Amino acid sequence: MKVRTALVSLAVMATLAAAAGCAAPEKEADTTTESGVDAASATSLEDFGGMDELVKAAQDEGELNVIALPPDWANYAEVISTFEDTYDIKVNSDQPDAASQDEINAANDLKGTERAPDVFDLGQSVALANTDMFAPYQVETFDEIPDEYKDPDGTWVNDYGGYMSIGYDSSVVPDVTSVADLMKPEFKGKVALNGDPTQAGAAFSGVMMAAIANGGSADDIAPGVDFFADLKKAGNFLTVDPDSTTIEQGTTPVVIDWDYLGAAAAANVDTWKTVVPEEAVVAGYYFQAVNADAPHPAAARLWQEFLYSDEGQNLWLKGGARPVRGDAMAEAGTIDEELWNALPEVTGEPVIPTDEQTTKAGEYLAANWSKAIR
Repeated sequence: MKVRTALVSLAVMATLAAAAGCAAPEKEADTTTESGVDAASATSLEDFGGMDELVKAAQDEGELNVIALPPDWANYAEVISTFEDTYDIKVNSDQPDAASQDEINAANDLKGTERAPDVFDLGQSVALANTDMFAPYQVETFDEIPDEYKDPDGTWVNDYGGYMSIGYDSSVVPDVTSVADLMKPEFKGKVALNGDPTQAGAAFSGVMMAAIANGGSADDIAPGVDFFADLKKAGNFLTVDPDSTTIEQGTTPVVIDWDYLGAAAAANVDTWKTVVPEEAVVAGYYFQAVNADAPHPAAARLWQEFLYSDEGQNLWLKGGARPVRGDAMAEAGTIDEELWNALPEVTGEPVIPTDEQTTKAGEYLAANWSKAIR
């Protein structure tokens, strides 16, 4: 079947890594706004008395701390700058290339300080393993988000999604049509995976894609680990964490990553192509949440309102990602139709592992990944 619009369910993301080190000293924070609202316990706009009051409370705080949001990931550079310009709130972006587990570690290490992250953008396993750290909040457009993409109380909400893909510089390597192509001699020293699959959602899904392409399934990720072990033995696998710089410099001419990041790479490398292997279609959404210990709780909630507004959703779409409200906005006529219709059609049945399958796969990776690629 062909899939182009919103994805159909939750998907594979990152698994837990090592626990954080020593935590920073905590301090008591007063999160009461001038109007007497406790921003840290607010669960909707109604608690603030409406958008104008939320904006005022967030502007009084003056700052927002985000983490693990690369500028070229789902158009986050423009998302952040637009939020700053719209609300006159400074966004402090920490560790833009960090993995999901790094976000949780930072929240624990910096808990009680002004530097702690206010919001999270996480992979599935890390998000669902840490829901006790999230503050329930239902954005104004909450009812337009399908039930399968959100916690009923708004403790977490899916935000944007895509498909696992193989991006490559067509001026350096032959056209890629399948995962098996990566084993060819022409790919020697050229194939990179975005992150460590025991910590990062993109890498996790990349190994799952390889597993499915090699006879595995959502219940059996072992063939994916074996594939990367063979790729390493063949000399084709690069143990380099790719980003826009390594792609533009030619250090990583082949990258296994989300398709919307391939679209971002193509904007700067004319010969960059992206393919979603028909034999192994893996789809997934990321999870958005408010830190229950956010030092700027009003700004954190305003950020959520912005992300799930028509403007915020269209900004993610501009980055090639599929916004979670996409179908509802298309029906209402508020989606950017040119961008929506330009999303690449994906042929093949999407694989969408359950939470149980994801946990099982993560346990196997934790026990076997490092041994396979050493």
